[in-house]
Formats: sequence, structure tokens, C-alpha cells
Amino acid sequence: DPLAEIYQALVLGTGDYIRKNGFRSVIVALSGGVDSAIVATIAVDALGAPAVQGFALPSRYSSDHSKSDAVALAERLGVTLAEIAIEPAHVALSSSLAIVLGGEPVGLTDENLQSRIRGVLMMGISNATGAVVLTTGNKSEMAVGYSTLYGDSAGGFAVIKDVAKTLVYDLCHWRNAQASQRGDVEPIPLNILTKAPSAELRPDQRDDQSLPPYEEL
Repeated sequence: DPLAEIYQALVLGTGDYIRKNGFRSVIVALSGGVDSAIVATIAVDALGAPAVQGFALPSRYSSDHSKSDAVALAERLGVTLAEIAIEPAHVALSSSLAIVLGGEPVGLTDENLQSRIRGVLMMGISNATGAVVLTTGNKSEMAVGYSTLYGDSAGGFAVIKDVAKTLVYDLCHWRNAQASQRGDVEPIPLNILTKAPSAELRPDQRDDQSLPPYEEL
């Protein structure tokens, strides 16, 4: 089964990188989206749930379903989930930039600011604890630059950097099917797999507003 081979390769690569480099644990920013869901699932399969910690980093634009989907994923995987709201940092940095920009940042500047706040927080936790940040960018988005330098690209190991977005979905469904066949709880909540992909960096944002459909991309 090609999907089984790919999934096991990702598990093996992640586990080997962490263990052979002397690390003991990893951290993942759980957005409630499909990319962070598959990365967290691979990490648990590679290292065990006790070695994986999730962090929810909601902003003013984060939807309620994204927050609840992240919680549901963490519960199913058996990993701890801590929340750090980025609104205080968002307000502070926007005010600082307003001094030189003549107004608070808008558009892409504001969107990237949120992602970079999350990157700073995750790397701060990494420095303090020694846990490796697993980034969640997939090959489709990275190939066209649909990511933020020093933001969601900041971390120690990019688990799905060679996995196209459509393949991410295939792997999620495959992993859920494996759990179902064993009589286990499917690790990835169905809502994560059925909702429209979004970075949620502005109101009502969807990936297809900036990119072609992922099948075409």
C-alpha cells in the first residue's frame, strides 16, 4: 500500500531525527487544521504521546471550531494541550509598528505578524524546554511561498515538507482507517478533514482565495 509506505517513512524519519540527535520531546502548534493534525499524529506514532505537547495559539480571527477541533485532536491522541492567546502580543506589536507605518498594520503585513508571533512563542518554549518545534508546512504551500518566514516556517524539523496537500488528506484518511480497523478511536476528527482549509489570519479567509484548488496546484 503506497499510503502505508509513505506514512511509515514519515514516522521513521521523524522518530530517527529526534532520537538520534539526542532530543527527548517535541512541540506542535495545533491550529485545528489538517496539516498540524497529521504532524501531531505522526509525532505520536513516532515518539509516543508523552513526548509530544500541543500548543493552541488563537488570535482574534480564530474560529470556535478551530479551537474545539484542536482540543478534540489532542484528546484523541492523548497529548497535553496548552493555550497561549496571541492577542496581547498582537496588540503590542501593532502599536509599535503604527509609530513608523503611520497606522496599525493591515493586509499581508498584519497576517504575517500573527504568524511570526506564534513562531516566536514556539521557539521560546523550545529554547526553555529543549523540545523540538515540528513545523507543519506542506509541500504545496511551501512550493509557492504560501507561508511566513520566521513564522510557521520556524522550527527544528519539517515533517511534511515533501508531502503535497492532497496527499496530507489521503494520509489522514488512511491513518483513521487503520485505527478503525483495530477498533481504536480515529485520531483525526472528521471536521478537520471536511472544512475548507484556512490560515485564519483575517476574517473569513480561505486558502482558495490566494491559491488554485489544491488538486490543480
